[in-house]
Amino acid sequence: MRFGGAFTGHDRLSRVASIAQWVEGARPRTLPNAIAPVIAGTGAAAWLGAASWWKALLAMLVAVGMIVGVNYANDYSDGIRGTDDVRSGPLRLVGSRLAAPRSVLVAAVLALAVGAVAGVVLAWVSAPWLIAVGAVCIAGAWLYTGGSRPYGYLGFGEIAVFVFFGLVAVLGTQYTQALRVDGVGVTLAVATGCLSSAVLVANNLRDIPTDAQTGKITLAVRLGDARTRLLFQALIVLPFALTLVLMFATPWCAAGLVAAPLAVRAATPVRRGSGGRELIPVLRDTGLTMLVWAVAVAIPLALA
Repeated sequence: MRFGGAFTGHDRLSRVASIAQWVEGARPRTLPNAIAPVIAGTGAAAWLGAASWWKALLAMLVAVGMIVGVNYANDYSDGIRGTDDVRSGPLRLVGSRLAAPRSVLVAAVLALAVGAVAGVVLAWVSAPWLIAVGAVCIAGAWLYTGGSRPYGYLGFGEIAVFVFFGLVAVLGTQYTQALRVDGVGVTLAVATGCLSSAVLVANNLRDIPTDAQTGKITLAVRLGDARTRLLFQALIVLPFALTLVLMFATPWCAAGLVAAPLAVRAATPVRRGSGGRELIPVLRDTGLTMLVWAVAVAIPLALA
């Protein structure tokens, strides 16, 4: 299957991307960053006795559209800048000359549009002022690596992920269902934001050598290898400390500790000093940690 668009000069396609490669280009390992916050936010709404399954599904569509859109936008922006030409991570469509930049840009716009439409509907039936929040989120998705001064190249990517896929995603989900937020929601949002940021920290830890060479000054490049590894471990441990806080709401939130073995597995290569492709499983395991943790704490909150 071929998508439109064309390279010029030396940027001609080396081969045509298959459907499987387009799916891989969407970075499915990052889907827990979209799904887990909605689960956590719905659990927080259920804690307030206000869970709504159809609003949760709309929020899920918003989050998935956003994460796929930002991934394709990142692929496009990094690809045309040449920062993906040499990398040790998973497939990139533009950097690998598998798809034309315009095709990947169109995919990014379509995914963001799906998320935007779902977001407008959700905000309109809940709190129309949230449309403005959604617009900021879409701008943040594009400006991560797009525009003349992408903030992802300045070391602010992890902060943005914490805000958009932690605070905004969890509290937005809770608010659209319950029309208010509470301490439980805030605790869930901070914990989810930490794990979401940890996924990006692991990704950028792997890419420190190539990012430094291409002028992509991520937080990992600024901190250096050793301190980035410490940051990752702190981010993946903090949610389990916050699990103890959630136990004041209901002791059954201790079920969140079931995700601890996954967190240990995710942190082990980082703690041992592994690098390059050896860090790719860390992204998967961190995402699984986040997903399992969100489900494990949301269920007892919903049943309490």
